[in-house]
Amino acid sequence: MSLDLNALRAAVAAHGRVARVVIAGCAGSVPRETGTAMLVWADGQSGTIGGGALEFQAVDRARQALTGADRFDKVPLGPGLGQCCGGAVQLLTEVWDDARLATVTGDAHARPLPGTTTEMPLKLAGQLRAARAGHRPVESALVQGWFVEPIRAAATPLWVWGAGHVGRAIVATLSPLPDFAITWIDSAPDRFPNEIPHGVTALPAPDMPAALRLAPPDAHHLILTYSHEIDLALCHNALTRGFRFCGLIGSATKWTRFRKRLQQLGHSDAQISRITCPIGDPSLGKHPQAIAVGVAASLIRDAARDGTIQNTDRNQRHHSGGE
Repeated sequence: MSLDLNALRAAVAAHGRVARVVIAGCAGSVPRETGTAMLVWADGQSGTIGGGALEFQAVDRARQALTGADRFDKVPLGPGLGQCCGGAVQLLTEVWDDARLATVTGDAHARPLPGTTTEMPLKLAGQLRAARAGHRPVESALVQGWFVEPIRAAATPLWVWGAGHVGRAIVATLSPLPDFAITWIDSAPDRFPNEIPHGVTALPAPDMPAALRLAPPDAHHLILTYSHEIDLALCHNALTRGFRFCGLIGSATKWTRFRKRLQQLGHSDAQISRITCPIGDPSLGKHPQAIAVGVAASLIRDAARDGTIQNTDRNQRHHSGGE
């Protein structure tokens, strides 16, 4: 997990002073891992630290902080919260505004906990030096009265081509994840649903294959339009321009025909093999939501392996939270 400055800036711009609640530390069975955060303002919030009584009380404390000061709370997840998790979390609540945002620089943000006046610990200073030298990335952690977390890297550009049933299911599944910057393309405005998910850029493009030149060369592409000819042209243009990942919806028969046509267009077998077809997990079935789940799992797994999404601690015991 990491500090998402873009989301924080947007919240401050929209609501003024915003309280950010982050899990600074945890032990035992807990709803979410260290570094998980949510934003709270006077009449709303975004994100979640696990739901249930823990989050309800955290939101109440955050709204109190908006008219007061930062705070650090140690919260056992036991009978006092009506839970039987047996774990405990340490919550850091900080009030953010434009002035505070201006103090954040570099690839990590380290600061003392409220009430702590000691200088930065030597251990933490060493970790930051190692990170700057490229030896080991900073992870969200409490270090001798200080809290440090990495600054979120730029989101992975994901271009979804087609606003049909599968496109809608994929966008609905992936849009809540902050790790993807989704651009959603179709041939006309009325092809999109009335409500576009927050953070998704809808791009009506009468000539969709020509619009592919607008995508960054390192974009991830999911091609699933209503037309095989458009799909083929998008594959051709993607191979010509370059991409990080390109997935195509379709059957084995469709892909066999596409391979042959792409060869005729001058692409080598090695180039063509970079396109993934079919997308998702065929064992889950052909329902749009099933395809979306398979695609999302594949993208998240690949991004975690590449380091563009941080893995949670595999040795940490946690549950889905909220009860």
